[in-house]
Amino acid sequence: MKTHIGELTSLATALCWTIAVTAFESAGKRAGTLPVNIIRLVLSVGLLSIYTMIFRGSPLPMDATGRVWLWLSLSGLAGFVLGDLLLFKALMIVGSRISMLIYSSVPVITAVFGLLWLNETLSLTDITGIALTLLGISLVILVRHPEQKGLSLSHPLTGILYALGGSIGQAAGLILGKFGSGEYDAFAATQIRTFAGILGFALIITLAGRWKPVGITLKDGKNFRTIMIGSFFGPFLGVSLSLFSVQRTATGIASAIMAIIPVLLIPVAIIYFKEKIMFKEVIGALIAVAGVAVLLLT
Repeated sequence: MKTHIGELTSLATALCWTIAVTAFESAGKRAGTLPVNIIRLVLSVGLLSIYTMIFRGSPLPMDATGRVWLWLSLSGLAGFVLGDLLLFKALMIVGSRISMLIYSSVPVITAVFGLLWLNETLSLTDITGIALTLLGISLVILVRHPEQKGLSLSHPLTGILYALGGSIGQAAGLILGKFGSGEYDAFAATQIRTFAGILGFALIITLAGRWKPVGITLKDGKNFRTIMIGSFFGPFLGVSLSLFSVQRTATGIASAIMAIIPVLLIPVAIIYFKEKIMFKEVIGALIAVAGVAVLLLT
């Protein structure tokens, strides 16, 4: 009997990233993308080291082979540095709703990468589930203007391109992570990816001469706590669960389930931001949940 552990873990990943995205958007608007990115990764590697010390007996992934280090480092550079840097820039320009809409293209990109690199296959039912999930997400976050025909984003092209670039980086990071990790422990694998991400951002910040804003952010107690919350649920728990999920199910399916984050943001908008939700957004959420159900029952 199939347990669907990979699919269920993907759903848990989406829940974690719903919390993380909310925290990081708030912190990024206050401090900027570079300080938030490197601080969250340093916090995350600390949390990962504590976890692996308790459950693996070592704070560092010393048992990883050279091959694992190579591929997971490339995964970290693609996902954390390229993917997250561009995605954070998109959050600052077009906001989380449009950014997450573009981010929903990750399952399609990942599925293509999976077919090309890992020889994975998707059944007709899988494709139907992915299509339903993406349709539901689109209904939730696309905007229709009465004076225009069809749907329109009405947001700067640069923001949309940043979000698309971030999606490609995330998809590449997932594929490289799955290819490089094999059966290696997901949390230790995330450590390696995070080390690579820290080095990548440290280089960018050094070249850009942006270490002063990092220091200012560290002294901002409120914003630092916000980054810490996002770091726990994002780069620590969320990323580790995402890698665990792609180790146990097809990357296209895992990514499709993770892509329901815009739907999960609806109750956040109602409860936390006191926003009014349109009827079409509720319908979109139901369609997306139906898509997830199809994937789980495959």
